[in-house]
Order: sequence, then C-alpha cells, then structure tokens
Amino acid sequence: MTQLLNDNPLLHPGFLLPFDRIAPEHVEPAITQLIAEAEARLAQFSAEAGGSPRTYANTLERLDKLTEPLDLAMGIVRHLEGVATTAPLREAYNRVEPLAAAFYSRLPLDEGIWNALQAYAETDEAKKLTGTRRRYLTRTLSAFRRQGAALPRAQKAELEKIDVELAQVTTKYSENVLDSTNSFEYLMGAEEELSGLPPTAVVMARESAEAKGKPGWRFTLQAPSYLAVMTYLDDARVRELVYRAYQSRATREPHGNELLLLKTLQLRRAKAVILGYRDFADYAIDERMAVNGEKAQAFLNDLKRKTERHFARENQELNDFRRQLEGAAAPPVEPWDLAYYAEKLRRAKYDLDEEMLRPYFPLDQVVQGMFEIVCRLFGVRVVERLGVPVWDPAVKFYDLQDAGGQHLASFYADWFPRENKRGGAWMDAFITGSPVEGRPGVLRPHLGLMCGNMTPPTAGKPALLTHREVETVFHEFGHLLHHSLSRVDVRSLSGTNVAWDFVELPSQIMENWCWERESLDLFARHYETGAPLPEELFTRLRAARDFRAANAQMRQLSFGFVDLALHREYSPERDGNVIAYTRGMMNAFSPVPLKEDHAMINAFTHLFASAMGYAAGYYSYKWAEVLDADAFTAFKKEGIFSREAGLRFRNEILARGDAADPAELYRAFVGRDPDSRALLARAGLL
Repeated sequence: MTQLLNDNPLLHPGFLLPFDRIAPEHVEPAITQLIAEAEARLAQFSAEAGGSPRTYANTLERLDKLTEPLDLAMGIVRHLEGVATTAPLREAYNRVEPLAAAFYSRLPLDEGIWNALQAYAETDEAKKLTGTRRRYLTRTLSAFRRQGAALPRAQKAELEKIDVELAQVTTKYSENVLDSTNSFEYLMGAEEELSGLPPTAVVMARESAEAKGKPGWRFTLQAPSYLAVMTYLDDARVRELVYRAYQSRATREPHGNELLLLKTLQLRRAKAVILGYRDFADYAIDERMAVNGEKAQAFLNDLKRKTERHFARENQELNDFRRQLEGAAAPPVEPWDLAYYAEKLRRAKYDLDEEMLRPYFPLDQVVQGMFEIVCRLFGVRVVERLGVPVWDPAVKFYDLQDAGGQHLASFYADWFPRENKRGGAWMDAFITGSPVEGRPGVLRPHLGLMCGNMTPPTAGKPALLTHREVETVFHEFGHLLHHSLSRVDVRSLSGTNVAWDFVELPSQIMENWCWERESLDLFARHYETGAPLPEELFTRLRAARDFRAANAQMRQLSFGFVDLALHREYSPERDGNVIAYTRGMMNAFSPVPLKEDHAMINAFTHLFASAMGYAAGYYSYKWAEVLDADAFTAFKKEGIFSREAGLRFRNEILARGDAADPAELYRAFVGRDPDSRALLARAGLL
C-alpha cells in the first residue's frame, strides 16, 4: 500500500495532469488519503478557533485552500469517468464518491469553521474589508447559513446523509443514461435503405459498422448519428424506431431511471425544507439573479406569452408545407417527422441545408479562426502544445497567453463521441490559478477543458461540422475563457463560480461571432479549395437564422417549465406518474402531440446527473440569452472586432468572476440594465 501511495499520480498530479499514468487502482488509495489530510487540516482549523485572533489570512484565505488537493483529484477522477470510463474505473469512482460527498457535506456544518467565521466577522479587520475580500466574507457567511451551519446537530446529520445519497443516486442516473444510449444500434444492409442521408452520415455509419466488425451501416443514439437520421433519412419507419429509442432511454431495466429520478426529487425537497425554504427551487435560486422560483417562473411565463403566436404560425406553416409536398391527404406531422420536414422547408425557403455548409467548417480551421477572434478582441494568444499526456489520442492541449507572453491558462479539447464518453458538450475546470506570493495581481496559470460530441473525421475527410456544431464549439470556449481569463485572487469567487443564471453569458455571447461576415471570413473556408463561404450562402444562412425560432424557444422553455414544476410543485401522490406528468406539461410546448412512450425526463442529465447541476436552473439558459443578445449590441455598435469593447468585456465580465454582483458587472460593461427586446429582435419574435 505504501508503494502504491508513493507512486500514486493522483496525490501530486502537477499542472500537466498525468493522464497516461492514472489507473483505477490509484483512485481509492489517493482519495482516501486526501480526505484524511483534508480532515486533519479541518480539525486543526477548528481546534485553533478559540486561540490566536482571527484574521483574513488564518480564516478566509485558509478556508479557500482547505480542500484544494482533494478537489483536483476528485475532479480528475470524475472527469475520466465521464470521458474514458471502464468497468474498473466506474467501480472505483462509486466507492470513493460517497466518502467525498460526506466530507464535503460536513464542511459547512462544522461548528469550528462556523465559529471562526463568525468571530472573524466581528473583528475590526473584517469590518474594514472592501471589494473582493468583503464579498468573499459576505458570500461565505451566507453560504454557510444556507447550507445549515446554524442548525441543530440532528438536522446537520440529516443533511449530510441526504448529500451522500444524492451523490450516489445521481451518479447512477448518469451511468444509466450512458449505458442505455450505448445499448442501441440499428444496422442497414442495403444502400437503398440509406435514401436521403447525406454522404457524411453514410460514411460515418459505414465506419461505425466496420469498427464493430459488422457489415452494412450502423446507426446509434450518439448525437451526430441520431441527428442525421432524424433530419435526412427518408424512411419514416426507421426514423420512428430511432426516435422512440432515443426518447425512451433509461426507461427499462437494468438501466431504468424513474425511481432514481423520484428519489432525487424527494431528497432535494427534504434538503430544502430542513434549510427553511419552501421548495428546492427557492433554495437553489436564492442567491442568483432571479432571486426565487416564483420570479424565475414569471420570467419563463413572459417569454412563453411573447412566443406563442409565432409558434402557432410556424407549426401551421410546416403542416401546410407537407400537404403541398404530398397532397391534401398527407397525414399529420409526427414527432419523428419534425426535423425531417423542417429541413425540407428550410431548403425550400432559403435554398439552404446544413450539409451545404459542412465543407466550409472543418473543425481545426474553425478552432483556429475562433482563436484569432479572441486574439483580436481580448488580446490573448492560443498555442497548441504537443507531447502532453491526454486520456485519448484525439485530445489536444493548448496554452493561452497574454499579449506580453504571460502564461494565463492551459486547456484540453476533446471533441468527438466515443462509447466510453458521456453525451453532450461541456466545459470544466481542473485548476484555478492562485496568487503568486510577493507579486500583487499575478496569478498562477489556470487549467481547464472543453468537450463535445461533434461529427468525427472520416476516411479521407477531416471533421466537417454543421453550423450548429460550430456554435457549440464557440459556446464551450466562452465558458473556458471565463475560467482562463479570471483575475480574482479568491478561488471560490474565480472564473465560472458565479450565479447560475449569469454563467451562460460568456458562453452564449461567443455564439454571435458564428453569424457575422467578418468573423466567418476568418474560418469558414472550403476544406479542399480554401475558398471563403460564398456570399450567397452567407446571405441564405443569415436569412435562415430565425427559421422556426419560436419552436426552438418553446423547446427550451419547455425544459425550464418542467424543471421548475418538478422542483416546486410536483407531488407523486397528487400528480401521479412523473413521466406522464412531465410529458403532459411538455405537450403544451410541442408542435405535435408526444407519444405515450416519450420519457425524455429519464435521460435529462442536465437536471439529474449530479447532486445540483442545472436543477431548478434550466431557466438560466434563456435568462443569459437575454443578457447575451443585449450585450452583443455593444459589439455591433462599436465593431465586432472592437478591441475597446473586447477589453471592456474581458475586464468587467470575464476577469471578475463573482467578485461583484452580476448585475453590477453587467452594467459596468453595457452601461445600463439589460433590455429583453434584443433577444426577441434577434429571433425575429418582435
């Protein structure tokens, strides 16, 4: 055991994380030791609470660093379980996660820490704090109260039990979604079955079959494969089969999620009640911009009201279009027909489909163009570094430097789907750079990552993206910039550690540069000829930007409504089966009636794949979209490559983290409060 600990790469991972050396057998010994070390630091902190006078350095600064080694090791293991999972790694992670969850749950309930914080708050030094340090003290006291620091011991013990169980239940939910997704495949054996599919999808399906040693063409529920079938395949029977499989993921044993979902809701509700809140939504939103569940709901209600008329018009247009194509006797549009006929309608209206754009969006070119854009805006340079240990050969590593060559951050990029990797796209942080002693204002480099599940390269062709995938790349890089350009010297307030309904502003605003001629010219070039995106294609792309925008908005609103309903109102005893309940609610936002086997809530990882995640916070996507649409008007006014506007955004938003109230940061950049009309105008919904 001693030798295993001495050689354990999780104990002293360094900055260039040793992904080439980390193995499942390292997980339990390392995490167990790091928890023990953190508990020892905690015990010492508590024991000293009544000793020497409390200062910022021995109280808040110390608290900010108390769990740093454990945070990094758990972050690495959690990440690997999400992007390169194996049965032994999953088992190891499931053994240590309850231990870590129990420790983290005990922190805000520790009487020694709470007493020390209260004692420090009464000192003259604390009362004179200003700026970031003042906010850190205020936020820390508030966070400890919100998490039960002032509760009786019996209730603290109950909270700790709830947090451990939440970690276990939501981890199992996530595992079930991945396993259920991977359990499905559909094989086609004859070329005529492929009718309608673009060459990119056909080649991808052929290579997928070959990788499994199977003949024909193989289709899965991973995003690039699933979306190709739903959007282009002429055979409605196959579209229906694949659609039903996707919407019923994690509904059958051994991967069923319904009971786990109900248990998660029960535990979250119990936690909120113990902490004195009406419901989990009020608890989750308490310190966000929306303030409480009622105001978040009112925000969604207002957007729904402003969207409904346009939604009805779009749906009538799609049904009329199908009848034009197939005659007055054409059947009503079914759920598995929506993307298929919508793409045909878009082609008819704008002479445009996603496949026409793919040749102009090779992934490497898109990424380099994106780096050039942030160089112009924010004065930073991104350089690939080779030879760094990674978890998969397709992963790339980059350094981000300031104009003067200062190393600000590094990050990993992992863009392609694998069966050992969860779906979706996301950004995460490994290391938050700490202040360098003796050099005020200088931070050590940050380390982060961005992941996606984009269209992979095929034989003879690079990874050619759809425009929507390009937006996703820019979106995740926006999150990464928020982490990488943070200049806050308090780890807990740095980077993306901001209110959940503010965190999407840096990511969503980046998507705007995917729509401007000047920025597209930096990367939208044909992968074979180097020719820029033709003006006629750009004109059609812009014209189609708000195509079925009301449907897109209603889809996002449906998720927000379901999220808040589950965390504010839902009662199994009163409202019955949770799948039927959520399906009924989503029907009001669907352009066609949903089928009885529609159970997407069982695979809604945003809400149920972690103890917190986007629970009671899905509304934040639309909330931040209002902010991003309005904030981008500053770039439209001053120039989309305006260094002045870019540096203002960098200094007032990206660099500040949670060092000030989000509304204050927003006003510092724009000069006023946000105007929701910018979002409606961009979507053509005014």
